Amino acid sequence: MATYITLVNFTKQGIANIKESPARLDAGKEAFKAFGAEMKQFYLAMGRYDIIIVSQAPDDEAVAKAALAIGSRGAVKTETFRVFNEDEYRDIIGALP
Repeated sequence: MATYITLVNFTKQGIANIKESPARLDAGKEAFKAFGAEMKQFYLAMGRYDIIIVSQAPDDEAVAKAALAIGSRGAVKTETFRVFNEDEYRDIIGALP
């Protein structure tokens, strides 16, 4: 499965209802599962982003669906990146001419 990093910021609605955030996290995990993906790690962060999520999904489409489903609820804005681990990096570099 492919690995993704999602950077998350609370919206005004999300921060106004911050006490509901743990329940929203649980719902987010279920949204990932519904599309065949899995939230592997979750971090509350300090700085430019409020939350950092590491997930795995079978393809870009699955993680895009999960991110859109979560974002459509209005509590957070997301930015997602496909990332490659060291072995994948070495394979990519090794395949260059």
